[in-house]
Amino acid sequence: MELKIGIAQINPTIGDLEGNARKISDYICKSKKKGVDLLIFPEMVITGYPPQDLLFNRTFIEKNIETLERISRQVENDMHVIIGFVDRIGGKLYNGAAVLNNGRVIYKRYKTLLPNYDVFDEVRYFTPAKENLPVDLEINGKKFKIGIEICEDLWDKNYNTKITDILYDNGAQFVINISASPFTDTKFETRMRLIKEKVKKFRKPFIYANMVGSNSEVVFDGNSVAMDSDGKVIGWGKEFEETLEIFEITTEDWSGKEKEIKFSSRVERIYKALVMGIKDYLYKTGFYKAVVGVSGGIDSAVVISLAVEALGADNVLGVMMPSKYTSVQSMEDAKTLVKNLGVKSYIIPIDQIFQAYNSTFTEIFAGLPEDITEENIQARIRGNILMAISNKLGYLVLSTGNKTELALGYCTIYGDLSGGLAVISDVSKPDVYELANYYNTLKGRVVIPESILTKKPTAELKFGQVDPFDYKIVSPLVDEIINNNRTIEELIKMGYPEELVIDTARRIRRAEYKRRQAPPGIKITEKAFGIGRRFPIINKFDG
Repeated sequence: MELKIGIAQINPTIGDLEGNARKISDYICKSKKKGVDLLIFPEMVITGYPPQDLLFNRTFIEKNIETLERISRQVENDMHVIIGFVDRIGGKLYNGAAVLNNGRVIYKRYKTLLPNYDVFDEVRYFTPAKENLPVDLEINGKKFKIGIEICEDLWDKNYNTKITDILYDNGAQFVINISASPFTDTKFETRMRLIKEKVKKFRKPFIYANMVGSNSEVVFDGNSVAMDSDGKVIGWGKEFEETLEIFEITTEDWSGKEKEIKFSSRVERIYKALVMGIKDYLYKTGFYKAVVGVSGGIDSAVVISLAVEALGADNVLGVMMPSKYTSVQSMEDAKTLVKNLGVKSYIIPIDQIFQAYNSTFTEIFAGLPEDITEENIQARIRGNILMAISNKLGYLVLSTGNKTELALGYCTIYGDLSGGLAVISDVSKPDVYELANYYNTLKGRVVIPESILTKKPTAELKFGQVDPFDYKIVSPLVDEIINNNRTIEELIKMGYPEELVIDTARRIRRAEYKRRQAPPGIKITEKAFGIGRRFPIINKFDG
């Protein structure tokens, strides 16, 4: 017997219960026309993920349950549907999976392992399942025993309870994992390894249905996958695309036809994640156009290029804001870039505004030398100009600071930190260059000028200024501290100079107040500056 299974890898929006339900219904209809026997949706697809404190809203929970019941009435007897939702039992919330058939909910299963790290805070909201046993389904006159688990139930390395093992040990012929697993630059390989380990151990199929799209700071890459009992990939939901992936598996030996997976490079995945992050963030918050301050530097060049890919050139505005410190080369680079991208642009010089500021402070600053104050004023003037354009024209400001700069506090609060979305705030300085080179290669021509890639980074807030860091050394050091939580002692043992380690750690600690006031950024690594990082602003620990 051939069992036809579909994975509906879709892009829901948090809180849009009606919109999500329409999309779910559409995929159910498509699947029915294609003769799908069993259709699988991702975790919490009705509510969107992560809904955070929306889960404390009783009406929200009730409407999500009502939505599930309404969807169930669309499912006829010849199809089974597995769908993620939130259930409430006796005042407690459960992250649930419902099995729908013949117009009703026939089974419910709940998540056992609740993640409570990084962006995950499920212990705050949910109660874990007390047990999880396979469900008995009759499909095309034949009975099957199927295990259903939810996301973290697969990631059991650090837990005593092994849900996947329990399901197989209790007779599951195959296991389905519905998931909302956020993208990071190394997550795909990790997921594949976990699934292969389970298949190899039990010699039974495993189906993994993941969410796709972006909600707030978090991006979901899709990459849903099905493996047969031999470990062959027989279904794949692609990456960063909504997909209805349909595959067949022979129930006699639980084998299927192998499907080729196109493996992307790390930089390609990051690129796709950022493009999707920009597009979904704007569209889901009601914006359709973006404005970027274009300096002639690498960071703004990459951000505006990503914005064009996400929104289209007609929906992106580039603004050049030169001062007396802006080099001729930077202006030429900025002009060439916006021309190559085909975006509308304006040049708004800031010298007169800067002079007005300086005149305003003549008395109170009398006798004091120029310092970082005057540099920051320029950055804040530019930030105010971009915000004025945003207010007047309805464009969302995309800020351009990278992760290395944000970590070190090499940014101006209310200046270059102004904006609605920090596109590359989780991208290290070396990866910014990688993205620029990748973009030119992808386009088959030099869009980002070569001189932007080769000149020394500079904020150009005074004559002769260059960034005070060797990014080839400092960026990996920052990543070790932020992403891997290395201690000063560990870093020194790894070979980093002690003075540099102490200075870098201190800069990171002191810049926390700036990051707390920065725009939300798109998460692409295991540890981004955002909802998953919770360090105190007041922090005297210097170790």
